[in-house]
Amino acid sequence: MRTMRGHCIGLFTLVLLLASACGSANKNNASPPGASVPPTVPAPTTSMPASVASDATSLANVHVKLTTVASGLTAPIDVAWRKGDSRMYVVEQKGQILVIGKNGRPLPKPVLTVPIASGPEQGLLSAVFSANGKKLYAQYVDPSDSLDVDEYTMRGDVAVGRRNLLSEREPYPNHNGGGLTFGPDGMLYIGLGDGGGSGDPLGNAQELSSLKGKILRIDPTPTGGSPYGIPADNPFVGRAGARREVWMYGLRNPWRFSFDRDGTIWIGDVGQDKYDEIDVASPRDAAGANWGWNLREGFHEFKGKAPDGARDPLIELSHTDGSCSVIGGYVYRGRAIPALQGAYIRGDACQPQIVATVVENGKVQSERTLGQVRHTSSFGQDPNGELYVVSYAGTVLRLDRAAP
Repeated sequence: MRTMRGHCIGLFTLVLLLASACGSANKNNASPPGASVPPTVPAPTTSMPASVASDATSLANVHVKLTTVASGLTAPIDVAWRKGDSRMYVVEQKGQILVIGKNGRPLPKPVLTVPIASGPEQGLLSAVFSANGKKLYAQYVDPSDSLDVDEYTMRGDVAVGRRNLLSEREPYPNHNGGGLTFGPDGMLYIGLGDGGGSGDPLGNAQELSSLKGKILRIDPTPTGGSPYGIPADNPFVGRAGARREVWMYGLRNPWRFSFDRDGTIWIGDVGQDKYDEIDVASPRDAAGANWGWNLREGFHEFKGKAPDGARDPLIELSHTDGSCSVIGGYVYRGRAIPALQGAYIRGDACQPQIVATVVENGKVQSERTLGQVRHTSSFGQDPNGELYVVSYAGTVLRLDRAAP
């Protein structure tokens, strides 16, 4: 996310919530219609394992339409599904989680309401259910400016019994991250931004004693008097001065990350003034990965040379076309659009293109725009692998197969 400046425009709060460079006087945050796909720069072959590849070999035969499946929402920024329940759960930044009824409209009674700080980059940011659907986990910035991760017990359609797992004081109101997901290993992964300010002034992202600018990996089960456990194979367990929760570091503001079915992680990391990036790592080499911020932005120096051993992104996204903040998505694993199998889907907060990427032998082979959604704030994946696009303007759309 970007720091604020006086003329941040567009759909105001979304641009402030997700934008990466408000603070650069020459940055245009408008969303011009019909803009081209943001330019991408494939990483060197060493940037990711050659075994990470898409099933799709070409996007030429992909025909997609976007079907509105939910409307009447206020600032939606995440969606979730619960085992045994086909309904969609929508996270609204204003502090509520709602269930979508059969008519595509939210039911009047919220599943959960949390007290929030009301800054443009604050509020309720993400939610996920446990594998059995009995627990709900929510990530939000509370009125004291602390980033909280809470666990709730589901009682029917209502979340009750708050149990705080994590409370991390935020020094600035921006760059709070936003992302909760359970990995294939059953652990809870949590994305945190670098703590805010322009350029990570406190150096949090490279500091292993800080949780900021990281993706964390925990077992949410209470352990030994702690609200959660630390997996013994976390990469910094036993290292003096390092937080044992840290799984990856060197991130600026990971706005949405996801796991593919083979355990590969895909991260949309929002950059500063010039570049965003898509970071990808296989299960074999993900733990302990350093993505280089704040010394590097994309493939470029920011405050110095890349740290020793820092990983390259798969894709660097330039802001020169009006793009401002990457919205990380998912690898498509549904059945409705066979030709899209294995392609990674992403968006941008300021540009409307929904983009599919095919990767072969660790390199980008092709990209294609599937459609346009204004004010994209997040993506979702239902239990069947079908993908959804969340628009901050108040709707959720599903990717469906279209006739050629």
